[in-house]
Amino acid sequence: MAPLSSIASSGMQAAQQRLQASAHNVANAQTEGFTRLEVVQQSRSEVGGVDAATRRAESVGMSLESEMVDQLSARNAFVANATVFRTADRMAGALLNVYA
Repeated sequence: MAPLSSIASSGMQAAQQRLQASAHNVANAQTEGFTRLEVVQQSRSEVGGVDAATRRAESVGMSLESEMVDQLSARNAFVANATVFRTADRMAGALLNVYA
């Protein structure tokens, strides 16, 4: 099993990638012929965590509402993973204090 910090770190990186793709989509929304970016995530079953890949969406067009929801979702995922990361760090520190 992978350390919690590694799993949380991969989640934070995936959330950051989702936010960057959404920001790119909003910035280019008025560009003629623009195809939005999307991030596809897949869990790492053997080692834990998540892999994320950015690709062009198959459908043309986008709505700013859906991009805002994506940005809020990515932000919340980042915050949740950061909380796990901090908690794992505190747990390791507490464990070291017990054994010291």
